[in-house]
Amino acid sequence: MKKDTLEYRMMQEHNRLKIPDSKLLTGSLAGKYPVILDGGRTTIYISDKSKEAETRTNYELRMNNRLLVYSKKS
Repeated sequence: MKKDTLEYRMMQEHNRLKIPDSKLLTGSLAGKYPVILDGGRTTIYISDKSKEAETRTNYELRMNNRLLVYSKKS
C-alpha cells in the first residue's frame, strides 16, 4: 500500500473514480424524455420513451385516488 496516506484518500480525483457514472448524473436530464401532464402544470422525466403511456395512466390513477381519499375525509 504505497499510496495509503490520508492526503491520497482525501483527494477528489481518487474518490471520484470509485463513484459510478449513474450516481454522478443524479439530477441530470441527459438521456431523459419529458412527459407533460395536467395541461402543462406537471412534467415528469422518464428514461424509457416506450413507457410514456404507462406513466400517464399511472399518474392519472394516483391523482384520482388522492382526490377520492381527500373527499372522504370531509
